[in-house]
Amino acid sequence: MSLTVAIQMDPIESVNIDADSTFVLALEAQKRGYRLYHYGPRNLAFANGRLTARARELSVRRRQGDHFTLGAPVVLDLGSDAQVVLMRQDPPFDMAYITATHLLEHIHPKTLVVNDPIEVRNAPEKLFVTHFPELMPPTLITSEKERIVEFRAEHRDIIIKPLFGNGGAGVFHIGPDDENLSSLLELFTDLYREPIITQAYLPAVREGDKRIILVDGKPAGAILRVPATGEARANMHAGAKPQKSTLTARERDICAAIGPALYQRGMIFVGIDVIGGYLTEINVTSPTGIQEINRFDGVSLEAQVWDAIEARLAAR
Repeated sequence: MSLTVAIQMDPIESVNIDADSTFVLALEAQKRGYRLYHYGPRNLAFANGRLTARARELSVRRRQGDHFTLGAPVVLDLGSDAQVVLMRQDPPFDMAYITATHLLEHIHPKTLVVNDPIEVRNAPEKLFVTHFPELMPPTLITSEKERIVEFRAEHRDIIIKPLFGNGGAGVFHIGPDDENLSSLLELFTDLYREPIITQAYLPAVREGDKRIILVDGKPAGAILRVPATGEARANMHAGAKPQKSTLTARERDICAAIGPALYQRGMIFVGIDVIGGYLTEINVTSPTGIQEINRFDGVSLEAQVWDAIEARLAAR
């Protein structure tokens, strides 16, 4: 296919070319002869029924310190000049993020937005997973301190985290005798207007949090993210180390249970998190993990993503 692809992402200057999933998606797109443009969410503009972006033509290469070239800024009509938009800016999933999904809704599906902006808006990582309660660990979402205190009394070890956080920021492990719970809840109330998500602590996290990539609803690969010593978080931003991994029977069952819902919602590229056989998050905004899985398994997940995108376009 001959495609023009607009990539909505954070500044490309700051990406880690050895870890960033968007970077390898861009490399694969360029390899296929697609024409690439880069822009940030703040470069979007909607007027007279048209959604445009002040974008710059992009070329990429795997060369440390010299991994991209950007052309002069142009006004790109995303509804007519592009066939695909990759919505790949990192969370937080705040009102700016939600606004971007509303704007992109004006061009989708004529221009294929990956992932579907309507479904992204309706599927925040820590809320979408609640539609599969049989797969989750014990979970409470509330603003009421009394309910959280009762939840800890029942489950003893708990994890508290912001409902719309990312990258492990604001995640706390609170034991049964930890005296900081009240102060922590006060801090969360000051920092966030949303409810707090509280989950039973899963000791299996010490063995690793598994990130599984699904492409068009089917599992494509996995890595195990092992927390650093003395760290409760298994996010690579928090120092976790990736290890080669495969899927257990339970994890395949989890993928089979959620896969059809992802496919029907136009969620082409998704990353889920599984700890000890429990599904904890469904990442649909800007999932990562492609490069680590590629290195361990000798595969090209970015090629699978683009094959799925091309199939969606051809099916029209």
